[in-house]
Amino acid sequence: MNYLNIEEKKLLPVVLELNILLADYNLYYQKLRGFHWNILGKNFFDLHVKFEELYNDAKIKIDEIAERILTLGHHPVSQFKEYLKLATVEEVSPLMKDFEMVEKLLGDHKKILVQMRVILKHADEAGDEGTIDMIGAYIRELEKSSWMLNAWSKSTSDNLDTSMIKEA
Repeated sequence: MNYLNIEEKKLLPVVLELNILLADYNLYYQKLRGFHWNILGKNFFDLHVKFEELYNDAKIKIDEIAERILTLGHHPVSQFKEYLKLATVEEVSPLMKDFEMVEKLLGDHKKILVQMRVILKHADEAGDEGTIDMIGAYIRELEKSSWMLNAWSKSTSDNLDTSMIKEA
């Protein structure tokens, strides 16, 4: 029974792309755990807490993405060997400087945001409002986390674009 009232053939691209996102989030989650465990230096307290916050959020999203795939009538990919094949996010050694860790995470955010926008396109074509709603919220949250990590990596003398501000 098609309780979603969406054509199965239109849902298949959504499910395929959600599985890529699931793979991305699993690698991202593990990267965050590694960074959390291995952070050293003067920024330890800030980043140790931030990485934990981010991996707890990723853990929730992993479950929600898998459950969305199930809701759409498919089994989610659930083996790490498959995640490694599907993911656009790559494994890295957690043994790096704090600024490098943040740079790697911002790069992952870019890849994940690209993947989310691909999902939105397919979900829109399928009329899959549930996936659109879920992914739209994820985009908003990841963009905010990206802004915060990017702001952390800046110098206090840096400025954002001021072209919209009129001088008095």
